[in-house]
Amino acid sequence: MARKTQKPQQNDLLPETHRIVPGESVHLADISTKSPIPSREREAAEKEFRELREELIEAQNRLYAESKQKLLIVLQAIDGGGKDGTIRNCFKGVNPQGVQVTSFKAPTSTELARDYLWRVHAAVPPKGMIGLFNRSHYEDVLIVRVEKLVPPDVWQKRYDHINAFEKMLADEGTRILKFLLHISQEEQHERFEKRLADVNKQYKYSAADREKSKSWDDYMQAFEDMVTKCSTPWAPWHVIPADQKWYRNLAVMRAIVATLRDMNPKYPPPKLD
Repeated sequence: MARKTQKPQQNDLLPETHRIVPGESVHLADISTKSPIPSREREAAEKEFRELREELIEAQNRLYAESKQKLLIVLQAIDGGGKDGTIRNCFKGVNPQGVQVTSFKAPTSTELARDYLWRVHAAVPPKGMIGLFNRSHYEDVLIVRVEKLVPPDVWQKRYDHINAFEKMLADEGTRILKFLLHISQEEQHERFEKRLADVNKQYKYSAADREKSKSWDDYMQAFEDMVTKCSTPWAPWHVIPADQKWYRNLAVMRAIVATLRDMNPKYPPPKLD
């Protein structure tokens, strides 16, 4: 039996709140990392989040059953930004048969022998699925740039490659949502300290995290260029204030549910002889 929840009106979701307008120059220092909802309203916000998650669960069932459309969700953030937590909280209770999560680590020798989008294309969700990228093809204009793994004349061409790649996916029926989880440097340091203090989270911490935090300004510039150059009508970026995890989850969920409402998947009729 389908779950029934009280739907807010679509315009109440405000999915465009954090969406970057194509062609708009982005300056992350001018975008707050704090929740625009006051903390006194947190309880109501968390209630809305839970209701929207129930709607997501039901919509994902219809998407899977219909098997005609597909949704790709890209998550990028600096280390400690909350990618894992966003996936865990937003997709809790969703049918795992209809969701695939891909985490893009350092490329293997097999992957390095091919073009940088080869492994990404292979992970794009098929019809009926929601695909989640925990990091993504954008690492090839982020870490490779900041860590100087390839020369500028290589990574600078990739913005156009990526836009064309995503346009092809959109033309072939993939809906694309991209979220940059935007945290402050102070919040990053606090999260690192909590990781070290929690035996259940220490595995997430490495000395490389501290080293990367020294390149904060370089990463912020790389993120700014990524969002400015690659927020398109067919694959918009959303810069999500992510210092407060409860607001981060709500803002991401609003955008996902608004997109699924627009996609409006339907259960297919029974197949009868």
